[in-house]
Amino acid sequence: MSIKAVTFDLWETLLFERDGDSNRRSQARYAHVAEAFNKFGIQVSREQVQSAMKQVINSLLKIWDRNEDVTHVEQLEALVRFVTNGSVEFRREWVEALSEAYVSPFFEIPPYLNPDARSALEYLVESGKGIGLICNTGLTPGFALRRFLDSEGVLGCFDFLAFSDEIGFRKPDYRIFHLVARKLKTDPNSVIHVGDNLRIDVWGAKSAGFRAICFACDEGRDKIAEADPNSLVARSRSLGTLEKDQIKPDKTISSLGEVKEAVEWLEEEM
Repeated sequence: MSIKAVTFDLWETLLFERDGDSNRRSQARYAHVAEAFNKFGIQVSREQVQSAMKQVINSLLKIWDRNEDVTHVEQLEALVRFVTNGSVEFRREWVEALSEAYVSPFFEIPPYLNPDARSALEYLVESGKGIGLICNTGLTPGFALRRFLDSEGVLGCFDFLAFSDEIGFRKPDYRIFHLVARKLKTDPNSVIHVGDNLRIDVWGAKSAGFRAICFACDEGRDKIAEADPNSLVARSRSLGTLEKDQIKPDKTISSLGEVKEAVEWLEEEM
């Protein structure tokens, strides 16, 4: 049986971050969201928004611990609830302006495309293999990530993109991997997943029957965010109850430029 498709993680695999950008993005979000509330006639400070965002994130972490996710609008509803201490009813007419305030910092302080991503994707397109994306969204929703990938000229390379806020569950849950395999019209054991996270990408993919390539690279990781144990970046790297020696990738690479060689090697091993 040959490899029919390859799927990719997004953050710190296809998209890279600069040191400190996570915090800068958060600060911009606090300011923009406060401005949006003030326009709605709800006077709040940036500090109040920052406090409310901590509550939003804590509520999300409880959901994410179950490998489930909520929609972007549900995140906004939670934000309104925490900012106003439940004293103001969420209004649908606020969605557009509040979403813009919430999401715009991603485009103001954007990540950047892994320099090797385009060539890796082009190789797979030329090889005729299906290409998928499996992304756990955090505070940036899938529609914004699609828009960014389109602006980088690589959106058209993908046959299917799975964003957790749209699907309702997250890696390492096998269901998101199996969904993508079905959408790519192949069996899980004919798919390779490429990602940087040992638990959600490598262990998750292998538990779902995929083969897994671990992308082990220090470039493009926000080291400042990783050093903060309370950051979403640091928390996402937790192995939970797993031990590192329990997680065995089929291949480890340090550059997406090695994808072609790794895929061909794994095909020979099948």
